Parts: sequence; structure tokens; C-alpha cells
Amino acid sequence: MTAVAAVDLGASGGRVMAGVVGPGELVLHEAHRFGNGPVAALGTLYWDILRIYADILAGLRAAAGEFELASVGIDSWGVDYGLLDSGGALLGNPVHYRDARTAGVADQVHATLSRPEMYRVTGTAQLPINTVYQLVAARETPQFAAARTLLLFPDLIGYWLTGEVGAEITNASTTGLLDGRAQAWATAIMKSAGIPPGIFPALRRPGSMVGELRGDIRDGVLGGAAAGPARPLPVIAVGSHDTASAVAAVPAEGSSFAYISCGTWSLAGVELGGPVLTEASREAGFTNEAGLDGTIRFLRNVMGLWLLQESVRVWAARGQATDLAALLAEAAAQPPLRSVVDTDDAAFLPPGDMPARIADACRRTGQPVPDTRAGFARCILDSLALAHRRAILAAGELSGHHVDTVHIVGGGARNALLCQLTADACGLPVVAGPAEGAALGNVLVQARTLRRGPDDLPGMRALIRATQPLRRYEPGDPGPWRAAARRLVG
Repeated sequence: MTAVAAVDLGASGGRVMAGVVGPGELVLHEAHRFGNGPVAALGTLYWDILRIYADILAGLRAAAGEFELASVGIDSWGVDYGLLDSGGALLGNPVHYRDARTAGVADQVHATLSRPEMYRVTGTAQLPINTVYQLVAARETPQFAAARTLLLFPDLIGYWLTGEVGAEITNASTTGLLDGRAQAWATAIMKSAGIPPGIFPALRRPGSMVGELRGDIRDGVLGGAAAGPARPLPVIAVGSHDTASAVAAVPAEGSSFAYISCGTWSLAGVELGGPVLTEASREAGFTNEAGLDGTIRFLRNVMGLWLLQESVRVWAARGQATDLAALLAEAAAQPPLRSVVDTDDAAFLPPGDMPARIADACRRTGQPVPDTRAGFARCILDSLALAHRRAILAAGELSGHHVDTVHIVGGGARNALLCQLTADACGLPVVAGPAEGAALGNVLVQARTLRRGPDDLPGMRALIRATQPLRRYEPGDPGPWRAAARRLVG
């Protein structure tokens, strides 16, 4: 058996897992789990990157205390980055993608570079959170002027652990600055946007070696643990975009499947052999992101469980603590499809009073306003299932890819109500699980690199099917969902 550490960072929480892999065996052991979220200071939303790093070190220490680790891998959400100066020091706390600084920036960029032209090169959905727009918004700051290197979050953590810089390609493909066909940095687009290409490090692929854990970390943090202070501990590049790792862990058999990596965001789409760079794809908001083994994740970003997470946070701040399991049980008893909202409405992107925004959206569209927390929860989950339906149907139509099953991986796989609603809305069976898909995909890429696990995607997925709990949901009558979709569009 081989044990590896998977650092899996999500926008609302992080975890360090020890994964044990062997013939017919794949087991995760939670070493450390911690919360994550934006920190507001002087009107700007930041990530508390040093606290995140401290939690990662604590998790590695805990994992190494129980297992003799063979390697470490890191995945996180996309688009966000840190800037380093000429000496390799971090230039300030990274800004959160939900910060308002990118408002109007896309129009500024596309005044000189058209949206269709950029999409034909990058294949990236042109969302305000994209790295390209964040960098243009930051161009006049002292940090940008002093920057000599840009590192996306998994690469930044890897740099602190090893001292080695690089850019893993699955996360690089979320920036809006990667040539989708050439799988290389799109330097012409960088120059057009006023971004110096020299700050972007060389690309690397899942399975490549990042470097060995620095001696001071190995000895000071892991010293005395099972790994031992003298033995090198490599950091391996995995699918460092968490969705890339999650899709690698989709327990599909064959290729006729769609996936939804469901957490704070829902990333809904299909796995392809090449990008779809049509104008219809761009207009539908689809993105082409690099996956494992040369695959393309053709998907649409859906706002996801963020609406529910933020509503629960707002209720708690008002003294209305919410038990999520009880809330979902009450939501299941609510009338279906009474009110639905467009989860992709830009009003839902920033933190704030989500129930009030949902109420406003219902009033604007002439629908009943929920009057209980369970009513709001049902509205959110019905609306999210409808968004899943739109994305899955469009992914199949735009790519020509046949879909007969939808796989939900990530934390949303634990939400039985959402899984059933998604099956009903899509008119397709849903297979839910694994809930820790990103961590499992992370572990399997490390194990393959070490030659201790399956050597291809079908083998990885077969091992997931054989070892992880999965639940199947059969669809009900899709008619009411078609009617609700028309109501939302109308």
C-alpha cells in the first residue's frame, strides 16, 4: 500500500487527506479540515492566504504523523493568483475573485480585442472573475508594477513548499490567457491586454514533479513523524484545478456521460478530446478547460450551492442558526417549482444578503416570494437543478456528445434532494458520488506517477467504482421542468 497527501482547497473550505492506494483499494483518511472564505478590508475582498498555508502545514503534519507519506499533491479553485517580486516574496494578500474591482473591465479589454477573437484562441468563457480581467484591473497598482512572477494558488503553495515555480496546465486554462489548441500561454492576448508575458512561468502537466519538500519544512513540520526528517518527500503536480481532479474521479464507464462537480460552484459539462471554439459555444457561456491526459473539460460555470451557503450565513448572522439537514428535509416538503430564479444572475455573485436578492428576483419576475427559510432553500435547489438542466442539455447539443447519465461529484453529491431534482430536471439518471472527488482524483494522479495506481483514466474510474459509495437517482416526469424552464426564460 502507498500513502500520499492530497491538499484540496475549495472556495468555502479546505482539507488535507491521506489517501491509501493499493490493488483494489482506495481509502481516504481526513487529516485536517478547515474553513475558508473572503476577508474584507478597506473595501476589498482578500484571501487569507497565510492562514490557508498554516492550515495546510498543520494538515501535512497530521497526515505524516499517521502515515509514511510517499508524496504530496495540491489542487484548488481557479483564476486567483499571487504576485511575487524579484526576490520571490509575495506582494500582498491575493484578492478574492468575488471582489468588485473587475466591474466593467471586460468591456475595456474587448474594446481592442473582440470577444469572439479572444474565444477562438482561449476557448475560455468570458466571466468577470477570470485572471485576465483581474490583472487588467490591477495594472496600476504598486504590486503589479513590482511583480516578476505570477503563480496561481496551487502553484503558489507548491512554491512555498519546494522553492520551485511553474504553472500546472489545468489551472492555467482557467485564466483566459492560455491558447486552447496549442496548450501554451497566449502571449499575443497578454500583450493586447497590457499584461507582461514574462511574469508567467513555464507550464507543467499533471504527473510532473514540482520538487521536493524544502528541508526546513520537512524537518520543522514533518520531523519526527513517520515520514522521517532525512527522507525526501516529493510534491507532484496533479490536476491542480479542483474540477480537473474531480472529473478524473468521475466513476463513469464509457464516454456517454456528463458531470457536475458540485460545491460552491457547479461545473457542468462533458469530457471531450478537443475544444469547441464556435461562436454558439461562446454565446452560451461555455468554457474549454484542460483535463487529465489531454482531455478537454467542456463545461459551464453555474453559481452552485453558493446561494444556499450564503443564505445560511446571513440567517446565522441574524441569530437564526440553521441545521442544514433539517432545512433540506423541510425544503423537500415544500411545493416544487413554486418560484425559480436565474442562478447566473450577476446579482448573486458577491457576498451579501442572498435571501433579499432572491426575493427581489422573484418579485421582478412576478413569482411568489418565499416566506420561510425552507421556502428559500427549495427555490434555490429548484433553480440550481434547472441551471444544471440548461448546462447539460446545451453541452450535449453544442459538442455533439451523447449523454445518457449525469454524474454528480463533490459536496453536492451528499445533497439527496438536489441530486433527485437534477435527475428530474435533466430527464436522465444521476449517479451521485464520490463526495470527495477532487481529493480522490488528486490521490490517483500521485499514485500513478509513483507507479502505485492505475495507469490511465479508465483504470482510475474503475477503481473509484469498485471502492467508493455511489447512489443512483432515477428521473421522474420532466414535463414540469420544461414548463419551469420556459417560465424562467419568458
